[in-house]
Amino acid sequence: MKLSIKSFALSCSILWGTAILIVSSANMIWPDYGNAFLTVVASIYPGYEAMQGIESIIVGTLYALVDAGIGGGIFAWLYNFFVE
Repeated sequence: MKLSIKSFALSCSILWGTAILIVSSANMIWPDYGNAFLTVVASIYPGYEAMQGIESIIVGTLYALVDAGIGGGIFAWLYNFFVE
C-alpha cells in the first residue's frame, strides 16, 4: 500500500503547525509551560524566539507548517520508494 505524498505532507504540516501554535499560545498564558520544548524549537527555526509574543508565534507556526510539509513529503516518498 502506497501513501499519498500530498496528503501525508499536508497532514504532517497541520499536526506540527498546530502543536507549535498551541504550545506557544499556552506559553503566553502560562509562562512556565513548554519552556524547554520552545527553546529547542527556537534553536531549529531561525527568527523564532520562544516566549516573545504574537509575531513570534506566527513565525514559529509558519516554520512548522513548511518544515513538516517538506519532511512529511520526503518521508512518504521514501516509504513509497521502498514499499515496492
